[in-house]
Amino acid sequence: MTIDEDPTPTEAATLGGGCFWCLEAAFREIEGVVDVTPGYAGGHAPDPTYKQVCAGRTGHAEVVRVAFDPSVVSYEDLLGIFFTIHDPTTPDRQGADVGPQYRSIVLYHDADQHAAVEATIARFEADAVWDAPIVTEVVPLGVFYPAEAYHHRYFEQHPNEGYCRVVI
Repeated sequence: MTIDEDPTPTEAATLGGGCFWCLEAAFREIEGVVDVTPGYAGGHAPDPTYKQVCAGRTGHAEVVRVAFDPSVVSYEDLLGIFFTIHDPTTPDRQGADVGPQYRSIVLYHDADQHAAVEATIARFEADAVWDAPIVTEVVPLGVFYPAEAYHHRYFEQHPNEGYCRVVI
């Protein structure tokens, strides 16, 4: 069987909650996640580079595209994980990472995902999980740009780097 004939049905989620290295490392640990690709989305500049996104002028956020098997893990479960591994109440910031590229953002792929995101946020707000309101941006996915190759599996390749040891 070739990869093209892989019978595993997959769906995708596109999520941003600060540094994409952190999100990638966390989501790779989830059973049912088939792949995680760091990248950029939610902005206006075509084919952005890491340097351009970090400068905060492209409108893009650092995000991950999570390919998952919905028979093992649901989109709603992934949202639950997402909202607990970052702070969705801080605009344009996650810890020491500051700027619009680090904003909390969910880029939904279809109407079902949109409804699931809104329901998840409403549930967390009703349960008063955080002391401040959720400021996560919820928008339709436009174009996803994969990050440069050296960002893929960054934590796996650099576990002893200072940022990885302290933050991830």
